[in-house]
Amino acid sequence: MPKRTVTSSPAHLLPPIPLLLSLSLLAVSLFSFAALCLLLHAPMADLLVYRAEGEAVVHGGDLYGFTVTEWRLPATYPPFAAVLFVPTTWIPVPALKVAFLAGNALLLARLVALSARLAGRPLRLPALCAATALALWLEPVFQTLLFGQINLAVACLVLWDLTRPPGARARGLALGIAAGVKLTPAIFIAYLFLTARRKEAGVATASFLGTALLGALLLPSATADFWTRRLFETGRVGKAWIVDNQSLQGLIARASGAETPGPAWVLPAAGLAVAGLWLATRARPVDGDRWGIPLTAFTALLVCPISWSHHWVWCVPLLAVLLAAGRPYLAVTTAALFTARTMWLLPHAGDRDLHFPWWQQPLASPYPLLGLALLAGAALALRRHGRALRDGGAQPSARISSASMIR
Repeated sequence: MPKRTVTSSPAHLLPPIPLLLSLSLLAVSLFSFAALCLLLHAPMADLLVYRAEGEAVVHGGDLYGFTVTEWRLPATYPPFAAVLFVPTTWIPVPALKVAFLAGNALLLARLVALSARLAGRPLRLPALCAATALALWLEPVFQTLLFGQINLAVACLVLWDLTRPPGARARGLALGIAAGVKLTPAIFIAYLFLTARRKEAGVATASFLGTALLGALLLPSATADFWTRRLFETGRVGKAWIVDNQSLQGLIARASGAETPGPAWVLPAAGLAVAGLWLATRARPVDGDRWGIPLTAFTALLVCPISWSHHWVWCVPLLAVLLAAGRPYLAVTTAALFTARTMWLLPHAGDRDLHFPWWQQPLASPYPLLGLALLAGAALALRRHGRALRDGGAQPSARISSASMIR
């Protein structure tokens, strides 16, 4: 397949769209989502957990001892996050739900804009509105809003920080804060170290440690409980084998029929973490962070013990990069996969998740399979790139993102 060459002339991820049409599309999308939430009586269960965490801080309760909602959900984030959730206790629950929906809708628009910035392709207002309207129906985004989750806020913090100009003031600070809230973004600190950005990595590390210190000062008992005990109780977050979990562990558990896959998951996950970071590091000198950031994010989602389907909001930057790489058909296919909700179409009541026939396994684990395909495609592209350098004696004019990262 011939390679495509990226030019430096301005380009956009989407064709020109009339402003009125894009605003109408966004309004219809948001209205339809709000109506669906009312019909489903969306409980926004995760939001209620956050509020309970804030109340535990205010009233001195046991932060990791309570469960709330009919699903008996516990607190799972570090104490620093619970401190940030205190303002949720100041607002009545109905108003809080509306505020979270509106806030997440704005964060989605921001994530779309940041994704376009990562891809190196600006978005004017009409295209931004249209892209936001469509992105709302991607399953990870949809579930984030439906559950009242903070995934979009965390992704925006990370992506905003990493796409700022080199040498920007306090670059790495927001990344450290994001890691202090939800831990998994800490993999980007390793990415910064491995790509020789030691100053930014140092700032991010100091910021992360600062969040832990603040949590220890304000909630010393909860801090000791979390870092010495709760952090290692991944089972309290949820069952690893249910279809909700779209990590590598979830895939292996369902495929093997084992509730706790043990070494069958730990060893491949460790190898995948090393391989994923290596690929992200190798991709950066060729095309900057355009592929390094999505590869790092998907590596984290794969190797994390629990990656609920709504954690995969990093599909938005991936789609932007694919479109900027001149791969519209692959972008559409990827968007369809993240919209199809195949895991929810399978019968998964009780322990049925452990007994899917072979042909249902891909439907039960679409996101980790896509993540593995992304890493494999990156490995092949980097190999071709290295071979081209050896054969041609000079760097090819086509960048890895636009030419051959995903085939």
